[in-house]
Amino acid sequence: MSKLSILVKQLYKEKVRGKSFILMTLLYLAIITVVMYWSDIKALFVNDEALQIALVNETPVELEPIFASNDDITFSYPTESKENLYKQLEDEKLDAVVIVSDENESIKAEIATYTPLKLNDQSTISSLIQYAGSIYGIQQLNLTAEEAEKILNSEPIITTTNINEESGNAKSEDQKQSGLWVSYGVGIVIYFFVMSFLSIITTDVASEKGSRALEMLLVSVKPGTHFQSKILGTMLVALTQFGVIFGFLFVLLRFTDGGSKWEIVQSILSDISYSYVFYVLAFLLLTVVLYLIIGALFGSLVSKVEEASQVMMPAMMITLIGFYVMISGIGNPDTILIKIFSYIPLTSGMVMPMRIGATDISTIEPIISLVLLIVTCIAAYILSLSFYKRSVLTYSTGGIIEKIKTVLKVTT
Repeated sequence: MSKLSILVKQLYKEKVRGKSFILMTLLYLAIITVVMYWSDIKALFVNDEALQIALVNETPVELEPIFASNDDITFSYPTESKENLYKQLEDEKLDAVVIVSDENESIKAEIATYTPLKLNDQSTISSLIQYAGSIYGIQQLNLTAEEAEKILNSEPIITTTNINEESGNAKSEDQKQSGLWVSYGVGIVIYFFVMSFLSIITTDVASEKGSRALEMLLVSVKPGTHFQSKILGTMLVALTQFGVIFGFLFVLLRFTDGGSKWEIVQSILSDISYSYVFYVLAFLLLTVVLYLIIGALFGSLVSKVEEASQVMMPAMMITLIGFYVMISGIGNPDTILIKIFSYIPLTSGMVMPMRIGATDISTIEPIISLVLLIVTCIAAYILSLSFYKRSVLTYSTGGIIEKIKTVLKVTT
């Protein structure tokens, strides 16, 4: 067995069995579980009894079909006086009284409460009143309620045809929406994995260097072999955590609520092409590899583990900027800012998948971005390996620029 495989195996076992890896993985699983079962967890702590709302209809329009009761709101249609209804509000027998009347051939609604309603409940009632107002307005044209409702609920059939054959087939709105949300999830995964494992590899190298254990290790192992083992071992740890998290997520989606959540995921994935999946995986893996290379180099620059956060700050700031640029693309993924950052290797992993999935870009653009990322990874590996050999046993103080100057001065 080669020295590289021995080091990789040792690092992998150490990290996977470590408390930090186990606790962080369990934390991710707990967050996923809370999100998946949020409605059930919320029901344990929040009283979700249906709101009791009295609707007083003073218009000639039949409102009962519009204000239909559900699990969240129960509507009643009393004929008693307002004073009695307000008394029931004070006695907390009712949560709200809605009085609907006619004013200048439009609906006027008065909502009376004793305890203010929550925002979601207010929005629900307001949307129903607005819908009733639309129905009422259409009925002023002497249409029946059924004809008015048919007009409001009619949906146009929209098809998109791109006559420019060179630009390829244009995506539908559903495909772009699916690509947008999948890309958003991918960007979040890349952000958290980069932040976590950049910190892990940097502090790992820094701790070995600070404890002088690296000096004894490099007596029998070449610095280049040690550098490669850190990247490969940490990458395997990242893939392991990735597999555990998404395996757990798949089980929850597939076997909870009769598989209804998994059907939603399948409907989204049905709008995703195989080429998009390839690009997502390629950008994900290469982005993590690039930051691991940078993290190993950063770890070799510091003299003790306490300085690790200082040298990691520039890379973390770039990652944070890329993350916020990606979030800004949810509103409009066609901005010039998104286009620029989709070609920058340190941020393209989070931004380019959004352009691929949610915009109509040419085939060559993601290829260019991916090639740039691959070339950057190769260049970063070669430069970092060369610098690692000289910096790993060099001890200096000051900021990252001063450390680099010291290494170059001592080793040249």
